[in-house]
Amino acid sequence: MIRFENDYAEGAHQRILERLLETNEEQTPGYGMDEHCEKARGYIRKACNAENADVYFLVGGTQTNTTIIASILRPHQGAVSAHTGHIAVHETGAIEATGHKVLPIPSEDGKIRAGQVKELYDAHWNDVTHEHMVQPGLVYISHPTENGTTYRKSELEQLSKVCRESGIPLIMDGARLGYALASKENDITLEDIARLCDVFYIGGTKIGALFGEAVVITNDSLKKDFRYIIKQRGGLLAKGRLLGIQFETLFEDGLYHEISSHAVEMAGMIRDAFVQNGFSLRYDSTTNQQFPILPEEVIVELSKKYAFQFWEKIDATHSALRFCTSWATKKEHVEMLIEDIKEMKVATPYLV
Repeated sequence: MIRFENDYAEGAHQRILERLLETNEEQTPGYGMDEHCEKARGYIRKACNAENADVYFLVGGTQTNTTIIASILRPHQGAVSAHTGHIAVHETGAIEATGHKVLPIPSEDGKIRAGQVKELYDAHWNDVTHEHMVQPGLVYISHPTENGTTYRKSELEQLSKVCRESGIPLIMDGARLGYALASKENDITLEDIARLCDVFYIGGTKIGALFGEAVVITNDSLKKDFRYIIKQRGGLLAKGRLLGIQFETLFEDGLYHEISSHAVEMAGMIRDAFVQNGFSLRYDSTTNQQFPILPEEVIVELSKKYAFQFWEKIDATHSALRFCTSWATKKEHVEMLIEDIKEMKVATPYLV
């Protein structure tokens, strides 16, 4: 079985494994206070052109989202998110379990716009009974989104402007950030993100690391006591150097961008194959996730050889699927899939 259902099916990049082995018997301070974590912080600050940013390393995405959000919100506040956002649909109510409501905004493509945030914010404060309602306390976005789409720089600037005028932080889930940065449509840099967001994180789990996410806090007012909150949420890893070594390896000489670009290139080949052979796409993604709409008979045939994820039912005979590439996707596997797609070419595509 060739697996395309997620971007964390493999272990870690060979260079990370080699570095972990080389440093295995080093004795270092715990809880992220070692020299490897400090070097990794330096590399990340340099990449973001944010020398004053605080950088912390956590293990996984859900843990990171809950820790960031719980650290920011007051008890009566909630997190604004696209209704398709990861915290809204794929974290088993983790945010609600911290005592905070997710405030969903409708979205067709996974993105939310500045005007929607402004409308929600104004509607809350213009209601004379607003103290009876959950107050919007931050805006959560992901880049790329759950649907593989990416924000344009102008969209991020507008969101940032509305959030700052409203006095609510903008946070970015970057579990797949490398794949967004490598997209041919992307016009946002790490420096832009550090400038426009109050907190964001750089995903490692899905991009070459065994595990790990690097939280970057640029808003000084949100820095205080963050290590306390990491500890309280169970995220302060005793062997913290295991996280630092991985991000040190990913960022010291451009490995993070290199392997992200590979995944996006492989996904582009898959996208082109589906389109050129008459299949429609549910979302216009130029990242490592592709969402073809396929008839049931094609799904049955492809599933004999490939693993992929069901995304949503389109009609009685068609479903949208997700094919996901990673830093480790083999080109020969993609080429095999392309040949099989050609064998199943359709004369009349499903029109979105």
